[in-house]
Amino acid sequence: MDILIRRVKPTEYDALGEITAQAYLKDGLLDFGESDWYLGELKDVAKRAAAADVLVAIQGEQLLGGVTFVPAGGPMADIARPSEAEIRMLAVAHEARGRGAGEALVRACVDRARATDGCARVVLSTQRTMHSAHRIYERLGFVRVPERDWNPLPELPDITLLTYELTL
Repeated sequence: MDILIRRVKPTEYDALGEITAQAYLKDGLLDFGESDWYLGELKDVAKRAAAADVLVAIQGEQLLGGVTFVPAGGPMADIARPSEAEIRMLAVAHEARGRGAGEALVRACVDRARATDGCARVVLSTQRTMHSAHRIYERLGFVRVPERDWNPLPELPDITLLTYELTL
């Protein structure tokens, strides 16, 4: 059965928030200070959907995961510069992994970026341990740009997010 990518519906906000939060928790990605705050951000799909494009992967009736696509200059951007779109909060439910949902979501973001006037690149941040996501990004042509790595929590110098970019 094919995977459908579309905008999230308000009736799916809670389910996608839980999938996103559980994906980060089960992968051990919130083992740093402020994790309670970031967990709340991961769960708040309504807030993201009001400021960016939140996309979901659906197979049949099952919600597999989602991603936040931030067009150039969007308020949800962390690292995007002018003429860049940003991908944030990619998450796939553990029981749905290995079906291609993550790759389909990233491809949909790249397609949206290509359709955005003046967008020349797509950028994203990822943690060092997100190896499955790194493989998706690299398979789709994203490259590491270490000079853009950054720390979202300067008080915790061990937290460095890796940056990838794709030139369109």
